[in-house]
Amino acid sequence: MNIRNFSIIAHIDHGKSTLADRMLELTGTIEPRRMQEQVLDRMELERERGITIKMQPVRMKWSHTGEEYILNLIDTPGHVDFAYEVSRALSAVEGVVLLVDATQGVEAQTLSVLSVAKHLNLTIVPVVSKIDAPHARTKDIMSELALLLGVKEENVLRASGKTGEGVSDILNAVVERISAPRSSGERSQALVFDFGYSDHRGVIVYMRVFGGTIKKGDNLRLIEGRADFTALEVGVLMPDEKPCAELCEGEIGYVVTGIKKPGVASVGDTVTSARTPTPALAGYRSPTPVIWASVYPESQDDLPLLRQSLERLRLSDSSLSYEEESSGVMGRGFRCGFLGMLHLEIIVERLRREFSLQLVVTQPTTVYEITKQNGSVEEIYAPARFPDDGTALRVREMWANVHVIAPPMYIGSVSQLLYEHEAEVGDSEALPDGKVQLSAAMPLRELMRGFFDRLKSVSSGFASLSYELTTMREADVVRLDILVAEEMVPAFSRIISRRRLQYEAESMVEKLEDLLPKQLFELKIQAKTGGRIIASRRKSAMRKDVTGYLYGGDVTRKMKLLEKQKRGKKKMLARGKVDIPHEVFLKVVRESGA
Repeated sequence: MNIRNFSIIAHIDHGKSTLADRMLELTGTIEPRRMQEQVLDRMELERERGITIKMQPVRMKWSHTGEEYILNLIDTPGHVDFAYEVSRALSAVEGVVLLVDATQGVEAQTLSVLSVAKHLNLTIVPVVSKIDAPHARTKDIMSELALLLGVKEENVLRASGKTGEGVSDILNAVVERISAPRSSGERSQALVFDFGYSDHRGVIVYMRVFGGTIKKGDNLRLIEGRADFTALEVGVLMPDEKPCAELCEGEIGYVVTGIKKPGVASVGDTVTSARTPTPALAGYRSPTPVIWASVYPESQDDLPLLRQSLERLRLSDSSLSYEEESSGVMGRGFRCGFLGMLHLEIIVERLRREFSLQLVVTQPTTVYEITKQNGSVEEIYAPARFPDDGTALRVREMWANVHVIAPPMYIGSVSQLLYEHEAEVGDSEALPDGKVQLSAAMPLRELMRGFFDRLKSVSSGFASLSYELTTMREADVVRLDILVAEEMVPAFSRIISRRRLQYEAESMVEKLEDLLPKQLFELKIQAKTGGRIIASRRKSAMRKDVTGYLYGGDVTRKMKLLEKQKRGKKKMLARGKVDIPHEVFLKVVRESGA
């Protein structure tokens, strides 16, 4: 078969989308008048941030030694949050182009995705990109890549996505080095590596056909989604949808399902014939949220719109999960599960932009496994449900293995940062380009606490990070409650590491002292954990001049009024209630949230 299926893997900002643009130009897939930067990145957010969020397949035609070949490229996200989606895309191809920036060298995410490609026994075509950059270290990076992959230096290609230099050599290498798709049987079987949604046509699945043919009108089945459907349309992407009669074995294309129910389609599912089904392809994993955050509309009138918006997003993103919840202070909203911090930012930004919603997002938390005194085990992801100190027999949380690559001069600062975030630092390894790779294990809770931003700050932007989730381990955490006028406010509760407990408590009561309005009585703001107060502030009472209207007479008249005011303040202090303004909750949540 004159078909080559491949993907481009690289760290963020190593020129993956730019190289794909030049390939589309060179193969004539897109007319010059329709060409634009990041043509495969369809979302406004992708263009703005310069990152790939959604996978995009494209079919190109390329002539080599007098023969015409079909090249199917899957452009994949480079961020660690979408590691599972990338692994499924790599399962749909026979080879990858490994792209490394000539100015930056091998980064943490490069090694992470490369290990997945090696595990799947894919052919690797090494390429050094951005060779036209002023600070390019092309020769050094070529040697580093050759050493990393155990190949000769002349097998490493050089290219520039900006000028187009070397792109034809990459396309020729894809044809020569990557093998044609292998036959795996006659019955229809295809792997779903991504999907989208259309208002009129329902879910559109993007898939690689491993066996048989799939035609328009076929009765098909999503095995994991447990749904049968009729193929309303089949076709290929060039990069716009182009209908065709059938998708044959080895091809990559799309099928319009007509399904308009969220949660049915998911990455990694298998499409097969409904009449003669085949077993599911190996490697499927249902999406598991890593972090949780509550999303509330600023106006409760927008709750139905928020519900509809989340339903719409879930139709094209099966990894998003949500359930309705109610807070006595914030009103009604949704507790949402995300794959990571970038996934959270993307979803919230899309809700704000695409649906014009004003939102309040609480501080993200991870899942805790609580073993109670009676032996029962419960998973909780909301601070309000976390048991009081002493009532839980054991608390466990998710840990992650972290790999940081940085120049030697920053290793001291990076090690200090890892210590501050409760990491267990392991081995360090010198890489061929002179950088050092640090390995560590750290709680996922600490990884979410601004670790990536602080890492970029202490390393002047030179450090890179990759991580993978490992196992649940014992957690030394407690619930911190905030009391205002000796009354607990559930919206301010949070789960804190015991070693940072005092700092967080002091910080919270100071913040509230500034934000809360004065009352007619002295206001106590306290931080409490395990039945004891560990931080406290007092906000003085609002002063009112009760003697202002007096114009003369005996001083005892003033004294009587002042005594009466004093008694009134005592009464209010005993049974005083504080009505906390909504703006205070918004400010506290925004400062500590996403």
